Amino acid sequence: MKRKLLATALSFSMGATLLSASDVIAVVNGHKITKAEVNTFLRQSMPNQPITYDMLDPKTKKKVLDGLIETEILAEAAQKAGVEKNPEFQQMLDMAKKKLMINAWAKDEFKKIIVSESEAKEFYQKHQDKFTRPAQVHARHILVKSEKKAQEIIDQLKGLKGEALQKRFIELAKKESTGPTGPKGGDLGYFGKDQMVLPFSKAAFALNKGEITTKPVKTQFGWHVIYVEDKKPAQTIPFDAVKDRVIAALKQQRFAEKMKKETELLKKKASITIEGAEKAAEETPSK
Repeated sequence: MKRKLLATALSFSMGATLLSASDVIAVVNGHKITKAEVNTFLRQSMPNQPITYDMLDPKTKKKVLDGLIETEILAEAAQKAGVEKNPEFQQMLDMAKKKLMINAWAKDEFKKIIVSESEAKEFYQKHQDKFTRPAQVHARHILVKSEKKAQEIIDQLKGLKGEALQKRFIELAKKESTGPTGPKGGDLGYFGKDQMVLPFSKAAFALNKGEITTKPVKTQFGWHVIYVEDKKPAQTIPFDAVKDRVIAALKQQRFAEKMKKETELLKKKASITIEGAEKAAEETPSK
């Protein structure tokens, strides 16, 4: 019976040893760098991306591992130089420890905050203005240096409609436009009123779909001929499209409020004494 128990214990021990050995990625002067250590580093470096060591490509693995090896070597050198005995280092270490504890505690507190879908929907319904996509136009333009040249282009386009107008406009944009969108037929894609300079935006939004400006439009960039390819009216973004963002924002808001109240409460309960010059400064009334 004893032999059986001993064999079981040895088997378990060997399994644990093999498991830990497989997790060791490198050994630096006797210090083992494990996957767990690397994963902790990755979580701290990229908190919004749940990436582990095993998910990295070989090139990135090498880069991350080289960084940790260098950190270990430099840390050993600093330790041998007696940095740990430096009072300033101890103060910095103490401050870093406090910040890490606060961050860990705050993270746990944040996890406790629950925002239901119904609460998020209520906020969404009460703040519809925050979830409105403004009106947009899809426009093309031809940019030239002179008003005369712009008017000549408009004259060439007069009388054209529909696909014929669009096709000819694109041809002229590629041939005549001095702007960076010229090779793409002057295509600017969709944009809102506040995304372009005022004279251009005002002229573009005044047009109907399939129309061009009847007069050249002047901006600081030159003279424009504008063609509106499509228009989208202002519309409310559906709740399902913003639900996750609303829940995240409400959680963050409640967390900030909770931490503020908690801090104020703890300050009231704490025994705080201001000493020296700082005490005199606090007692001096402000003018």
